[in-house]
Amino acid sequence: MRQQTAQRQSQPVAPSRRARKQQLTSKKKRMTFGRFIKNLFITLFIVGALGAAWLFFTPSGTNVRMLIADTLITTQHRHWAKYIIGEEALQNRVAEYNKRFEGMGDEKDDQNISIGGKKSGDLVEIKPVSGAGFSGYLMIVNDPTKIRIGVPNRVGRGEKVTSMVKRTGAIAGVNAGGFADPNWKGNGFQPIGLVIADGKVYYDGGISNKKKTQIVGIDKNGRMVAGNYTIPQLQEMGVKEAVTFQPRIIVNGKGLVKNAADGWGIAPRTVMGQRADGTILFLVIDGRQAHSIGANLYDCQNIMLENGAVIAANLDGGSSTVLVKDNEIVNSPSSQHGERYLPTAFLVFNDPEKVDIPNIWEGLDPRKIDPSKW
Repeated sequence: MRQQTAQRQSQPVAPSRRARKQQLTSKKKRMTFGRFIKNLFITLFIVGALGAAWLFFTPSGTNVRMLIADTLITTQHRHWAKYIIGEEALQNRVAEYNKRFEGMGDEKDDQNISIGGKKSGDLVEIKPVSGAGFSGYLMIVNDPTKIRIGVPNRVGRGEKVTSMVKRTGAIAGVNAGGFADPNWKGNGFQPIGLVIADGKVYYDGGISNKKKTQIVGIDKNGRMVAGNYTIPQLQEMGVKEAVTFQPRIIVNGKGLVKNAADGWGIAPRTVMGQRADGTILFLVIDGRQAHSIGANLYDCQNIMLENGAVIAANLDGGSSTVLVKDNEIVNSPSSQHGERYLPTAFLVFNDPEKVDIPNIWEGLDPRKIDPSKW
């Protein structure tokens, strides 16, 4: 009897109807979830394949790839562009832009600028500007003769624009020319190209008198000069303050950038221009941030034309873009390390003739400057 009872106790107990139902429901859920994951992967694969086909095999997709590549070219991650368009296409793209920019600086500037007329308002005015996906500021300088080039005060290291403004007693300032920046960690001390301050060549970058360079600056009468010139030509023209940069985007009241596709990507921008009445315009656009992704050169050209510019040219942008007024940064620089150390800035003074700006590069051999050493 005990043996039979033990046998009955050792036999498995059949699951109840409720338990069997729960097991079936759980199994169905697992199967449904599995099908969902499978379908999700298939859908993502199809969408990815279609997206890649559109990106690489359609005209509109190619335009998007070029925009992405152009944007990367303006950053410290230029080499990433090769993963979007290929290494050969990247090199061709850069060469194409350089050739195009060179041509944009060759047209003769016949615009007559009227200097000396008294204007209402403060010497420096700032107004906000905005467009599709970007925002920034336009600094209006009502007397172009009040502008000087600022340079660092220490050998071997660039200087922040805020420091230049405070040290020299300037009213305002914006970044100016570019500089050698090995591995994007340069010290900001070695300019690229030419620097002219107070009518003197402060730095020539080894440029011969026969070679032309793209410059942006102002002559002794306050007339803006931008384009492709040799050093003797600039001296003959009486250029007083200038740096090398490109491209010129407006000449004789005409925009040179044909459309957004030719706008050299989206980035923080600094642009200088002048109205026919002599008023200088500095455009500063924030970029690479949530409130403003940046602008292309076509956007900048349109803003300058809308504000009456008859000549305008691009200055160093990207992480260098900064606008300072009354010792305060007005815009929002994109550099994660804050304001950058730079070799040059356009500074505005009440009495520029009283300002002493020594030539920090005097006696230095450009070939012996180490732009990576702090």
